[in-house]
Amino acid sequence: MRKILVVGAGQSGLQIALGLQAQGYEVTLMSNRTADEIRSGRVMSTQCMFHTALQHERDIQANFWESQAPRIEGVGVSVAGPDSSRVIDWVGKLDGYAQSVDQRVKMAGWMETFAQRGGQLVIHGAAVSDLDYFSRTYDLVLVSAGKGELVSMFERDASRSPFAEPQRALSVAYVHGLGPRPEHPEFDAVRCNLVPGVGELFVMPTLTTSGRADILFWEGVPGGPLDAFQGVKDPSEHLALTLELLEKFLPWEYARATKVELTDAGGTLAGRYAPTVRKPIGRLPGGGLVLGVADVVVANDPITGQGSNSASKCAASYISSIVEHGDEPFDEAWMQSAFDRYWDTAQWVTKWTNAMLGAPPEHVLNILGAAGQLQPVADRFANGFDNPADFENFFYDPGKAAAYLESVAPGA
Repeated sequence: MRKILVVGAGQSGLQIALGLQAQGYEVTLMSNRTADEIRSGRVMSTQCMFHTALQHERDIQANFWESQAPRIEGVGVSVAGPDSSRVIDWVGKLDGYAQSVDQRVKMAGWMETFAQRGGQLVIHGAAVSDLDYFSRTYDLVLVSAGKGELVSMFERDASRSPFAEPQRALSVAYVHGLGPRPEHPEFDAVRCNLVPGVGELFVMPTLTTSGRADILFWEGVPGGPLDAFQGVKDPSEHLALTLELLEKFLPWEYARATKVELTDAGGTLAGRYAPTVRKPIGRLPGGGLVLGVADVVVANDPITGQGSNSASKCAASYISSIVEHGDEPFDEAWMQSAFDRYWDTAQWVTKWTNAMLGAPPEHVLNILGAAGQLQPVADRFANGFDNPADFENFFYDPGKAAAYLESVAPGA
């Protein structure tokens, strides 16, 4: 029985651990927190997982909250004009529904399941010196802890990382009491609100520790008016600032939010990081090798909502690469090939995300505008969140964009 060590108990690490466990591998999982500490701690992320990523969870029988979490059936886009009026507004329907489950709920539940199924769970923060030892006692060590000392083992890939600095200041509030959405009260959607030159607000329904809730997620251009959360430690102050910015820039969203309250004292988060792609193989002082997982090696800005989706897709890809490799050694060539296989899908996420961080060119504005009149355009854009590779066919190139819009125009 092959012995695998997974360091880090996030979406990807836990999904790999549960998936390999189901295949009969002897898996050890290291986490720096217990399940109870995760469940009672601060929110860790926003997450809206689309059909493909959700299916990967179903494939390993880990979709425990599917019947409880809101079904997200669309992706809507609104654009604010200079006077804070709503100059564009539409919603595209998803081919398969999306869902969001607070990672405090999911990671705690998955960790307990892993232990109940006989997995070796070690509650201990791992240092590089620990991995030096473990690399000699396990067939494979996977590093899925996306912050701290361990990440420094993985070299930045400058050719795939155009940004050296954070491109957005991030701010999250989980709330109860958000009013119904008047535009489409009959179904839930993720709503992307764009404030040109200032930033973006994403609103998504989720399942949290206290039931159904909504996430208010600001992405602010650094140095701009939304870059206001650094140093705000008090959760109620964080929420008040969130609402103040809503009222100023997105009055149609503020109108629904006048009675919201935080889900819990841990329901806020703020921070920033530079989008970075790293080389996948970490070299230990003793000569051992470890393989980086998910946002350890491909960390995109959350502007396109791909973090948990990419983590799920990375986990599924790595599981396949491990199982297909049989009893062969997990050497450097295999590690590189396993990452390259994942990069075949991850590259499209990185390209799209980096494009969305810049000012939209005219042909992209034409697409966003056309989606308000042509439902097929809105639907195609929405489904790109599940399959970002499709943007290559109509989104980046002005000629392809024009030809696509012409093909779906009335009378075409």
